[in-house]
Amino acid sequence: MIVFDLRCANNHRFEGWFDNGDDCEKQLAQGQIACPCCDDTRVERVPSPVSIKKKTSASEGEWKSAYQAWRKVCRYVRENFEDVGHSFAKEALKVHYGQAEERNIRGVTTEREEDMLEKEGVSFVKIPILQEMDN
Repeated sequence: MIVFDLRCANNHRFEGWFDNGDDCEKQLAQGQIACPCCDDTRVERVPSPVSIKKKTSASEGEWKSAYQAWRKVCRYVRENFEDVGHSFAKEALKVHYGQAEERNIRGVTTEREEDMLEKEGVSFVKIPILQEMDN
């Protein structure tokens, strides 16, 4: 799997996970990638702020174990964090200032919202969540 930074025509930045670079380019060309903020399919790859490529000798079994562990993390987040969708920044501020009950939330933010949350001193972590597949 590889992660690319993407941006829609409305300047929303987000990440996409792909099998390889060709897979990303194919999906972009076919308009199969939609912005999670506005559903715009006019999406392009943008330079990543940091990119590290390291050769690894990890076996298929090691990769499979790592993937299974990540699936457990994603499942835990889905089951134990309230999905507030595009209202994440608003809800996070309410919790931060005591206007809403303290609870675990997850959702989507724009880069501008993330900057605002950081300035307000709201703690949050961005993690990619795998889509649950039939298994």
